[in-house]
Amino acid sequence: MKTNAIRIGLLTPGEGPAGIWSPSAQASALLAVAEINEAGGLLNRELELVLKDGGNTAREATLAAEDLVELDEADAVVALLPSFARGPVSRAIGTRVPFIYTPQFEGFESDTSVVTVGETSDELLRPGLAWLCEYKSTERFYLLGNDYIWPRSTLATARRIIHDMGASVVGERILPFGFTDYGPVLDEIRRSRADVIMPYLLGYEALGFNRAFVEAGLDKHVLRFSSAFDETVLYALGPDCTENIFVTSAYFSSLRSHNNDRFLERYHQSFGESPPPTNGFGQSCYEGVHCLAALAAATGDLDPRDLQRRVGRTIQGRTARGFDMTAVAGGTRPVHLATVDGIEFRIIDFQP
Repeated sequence: MKTNAIRIGLLTPGEGPAGIWSPSAQASALLAVAEINEAGGLLNRELELVLKDGGNTAREATLAAEDLVELDEADAVVALLPSFARGPVSRAIGTRVPFIYTPQFEGFESDTSVVTVGETSDELLRPGLAWLCEYKSTERFYLLGNDYIWPRSTLATARRIIHDMGASVVGERILPFGFTDYGPVLDEIRRSRADVIMPYLLGYEALGFNRAFVEAGLDKHVLRFSSAFDETVLYALGPDCTENIFVTSAYFSSLRSHNNDRFLERYHQSFGESPPPTNGFGQSCYEGVHCLAALAAATGDLDPRDLQRRVGRTIQGRTARGFDMTAVAGGTRPVHLATVDGIEFRIIDFQP
């Protein structure tokens, strides 16, 4: 029997390469729900979070989304999923309930029923590539990614930006999931004389390659630049595998700001001293829940068509990103460039 509470379904991958982010995503969403309920709820109703395993494939994510709507009677779906699942999940949900897609993504989303929260590849790549060319005098880039829409589209965007800057792409490889024979790839990188390698490998997929990259000694003279590294990946790699890494993101746990300080304080109060590590992918679910709440409060209902018309015009109550204490619901935030000291990000620049 459905209660009077507004039920938000949180769809995250419980297994596979992206499963590395599910614990922090769930904790971040739970915190957002608690904050909204403490402030009086939404539309005079309490929020309830329904956690759902999105599996490891687009089909598994689609079936889980259908269960959320039909069996769990979710009033909205917030999802942290790989891009290959976004379209199928959106089509499965249709216009029955709002669909908030939270992580960074490749861009080019034309489905008006999807509200995206994360930054696009273009927004994340441009400031980092410009900084590397100016301050590190990089000219030769090698591109590497898994075989699906996010890496392929992101690397296509990178090729355009690199060409516009007068630099060159000296090699590119697309790897299937589960690939482990890195020797030939590393030899190719070495022969290319690349200044920078741009790895876009999903979650756990990044660990094997980066360990092999370091074991081959390439980390001493080839920079790594990506927006796919985060705190969870760094902790799994360990401090011996993180030299010469540069990352762009709208969120780093090391960012000192009113917004992030408040978020981290509440996060550790809620989940103790050793919670899942905060990171941009997991924290995006905190943004997603607050974005949904702001849009619903502004329209007075949960009709997906009404919410879509308010995206970019409504202010949400809380954010962990950026420096402004109020945030545009569904909007992007400043992009920060960081390098890595051990397993900690040190922010060195940002693009407002």
